[in-house]
Amino acid sequence: GPLAWNRGGIPSTLGACVSLEVLNMSGNFFQGAIPSALKALMGLQELNLSHNNLSGEIPMFLVKFQLQKLDLSDNDLEGEVPFGGIFSNASGLSISGNRKLCGGIPILKLPQCIFSEGRKRKLGEKTKVIISVLSLFSGAALLVAFASLYALYYKKGKETAVVGSQDIENSLSNLSYQRILKATDGFSSENLIGSGNFGVVYKGTFDEGRTTVAIKKFSLEHKEASKSFMVECEVLRNVRHRNLVKVITACSGTDYQGNDFKALVYEYMVNGSLEDWLHAQPFGTVEGTSSAPKNLNLLRRLNIAVDVAFALGASSSQF
Repeated sequence: GPLAWNRGGIPSTLGACVSLEVLNMSGNFFQGAIPSALKALMGLQELNLSHNNLSGEIPMFLVKFQLQKLDLSDNDLEGEVPFGGIFSNASGLSISGNRKLCGGIPILKLPQCIFSEGRKRKLGEKTKVIISVLSLFSGAALLVAFASLYALYYKKGKETAVVGSQDIENSLSNLSYQRILKATDGFSSENLIGSGNFGVVYKGTFDEGRTTVAIKKFSLEHKEASKSFMVECEVLRNVRHRNLVKVITACSGTDYQGNDFKALVYEYMVNGSLEDWLHAQPFGTVEGTSSAPKNLNLLRRLNIAVDVAFALGASSSQF
C-alpha cells in the first residue's frame, strides 16, 4: 500500500533505499519539489507520487530510470515534460491533473512549451511541420527517420568530420550497450537531440571525444518500435544518397536490467537538424553551430523540400 508521512516534503532520506523497486507515496500531503536524492533509486520499476501537492518541474533523472510505470497525476507540477525513458511510453505514464505542464510526446496532447531563444525543439513538432511542407509527396511516414538528421552543409561542398567515415565504421564495428551508455553519459538529457514516437536520439562521443555520432535508442515498449528498427536497418543499409544520413552501425542486445536494447548509430550532422534551420529566428544562428546568422528564404526552403523528396524516392524504391 502507499506510504503515509506527515505533511511536508518528500523525505530526502529515501535516497538511501537503493534496493527499492516499487515506491507508492500517493494520496498524502507532500509539498515542494521532487527531491534530487531520489535519483539514487536506479532500481525503481514503479513510482507513484499522485494526489499530492508537489510543485516545480519534473526532474530529468527520471528519464534514466528503467521505470515501467510512473504516476505523477493530480499535483501542481509545471514546465516541460521530459523526453525519453518512461516519458516515451504513454501506456505506463500518468501526468493528468498538472495544468502547468507542456510539451512531451504528441499522444499526451499537452500544450506546446514557449521556448527561450536557442532552446531545442523536439522531433514531435518537427514531424508536423515537415509533413505539411511535403504534403504533395508520398512516403511521409519515413520523414522522421530520414529528415531529422538532414543537414545543408553539402550545398557548399564542405563536409566536416572528426575522423574519416571508414575509420568510424571500423572503430564502432562491435558496439555494445556499455559503450553506448558511456558515449551518451548514461543517456544524459544534455546529449538529447530529439525524440519521436519510436525512439530518442542522443549525441554520442567515442575514442576520447575524437568521434562524434548520433545514436537513436529505440523505445521497445512500443509494439512497432522493433519493426521500425528492422525497416531502418534494411533501408538505410542498402540506400546510398547524398540527402540521406548514413547509418554507421547497429546495436542489438540487452541492458543491465536484462531488457531488450536496440539502437542505430548515424553520422552526426554538425550543422544541426532541418527543423532548427526551418524554425530559426530571423537572422539568428542555428543552435549547435558556430556559423554566421542564417535566414532561409522561400527559394532555399523549396530546394530543401525537393531534396527531401528525392531522398524519399530513393528510400521507397527499396520496398
